[in-house]
Amino acid sequence: MSGHSHWAGIKHKKAKEDKKRGKVFSRVAKQIMSAARRAGKDPDTNLELKYAIDEAKAANMPKDTIERAVLKGAGELEGTRLEGVRYEGYGAGGAAVMVDALTDNRNRTTSDVRKAFSDHGGELGASGCVAWGFETKGLVLLPLDDKTEEEMLDIAIEAGADDFQKEGDLCELSCDPRQLQQVKDALSAADVTWESAEVTMVPQSYVDLSREDGLKALKLMEELEENDDVTSVYSNFNLPAELVAELEAE
Repeated sequence: MSGHSHWAGIKHKKAKEDKKRGKVFSRVAKQIMSAARRAGKDPDTNLELKYAIDEAKAANMPKDTIERAVLKGAGELEGTRLEGVRYEGYGAGGAAVMVDALTDNRNRTTSDVRKAFSDHGGELGASGCVAWGFETKGLVLLPLDDKTEEEMLDIAIEAGADDFQKEGDLCELSCDPRQLQQVKDALSAADVTWESAEVTMVPQSYVDLSREDGLKALKLMEELEENDDVTSVYSNFNLPAELVAELEAE
């Protein structure tokens, strides 16, 4: 898939821009709340929460802000009643799109998500219509730096990765989510730094989009990500090389 780019890499670049704009706390807080809502407030038993808290600490989020996000997600703050909702549908060009949200008003959130799909050439579908095409994985994005792709592949295999591929200027390493900390420790031992490491939903296959559909897909993903109720957005699209070049030149 040389010359292509998909949402994992694009979202990572967006996260770096969010950091510059001071928006990283909002994004990480939503990840913490979502993880606590799904599997409880104890990071020792909730790996997704542990990794989200690690990311928050790396971003220098204050301890009390982290604790408040955990309690809010777990529903333990007075007056806080959040419901976890997953939306599934298709974007332009038939790309599968899955959206996780935490909301205190399901009707409002559903209306916003449906409108975003409609405005950008997509359609909200029934529950389960695309989830079958994704699997939960630990995902690490790391730069090659001074290493060759072959050297990085060897390191990834030694670290316990079950899949490895180069996408643009980053390498993507995926693993069993329960092994993510072990993989991170192995990378550190090999003096390899990573750009991001998280538990996420990874597509089992990808859809190549035209330039026009690629632009629509990006607009849809960006609008969904900007929604205050949305915690995560996943998709399985690849962008054409010419559009990737345009984006990188901006």
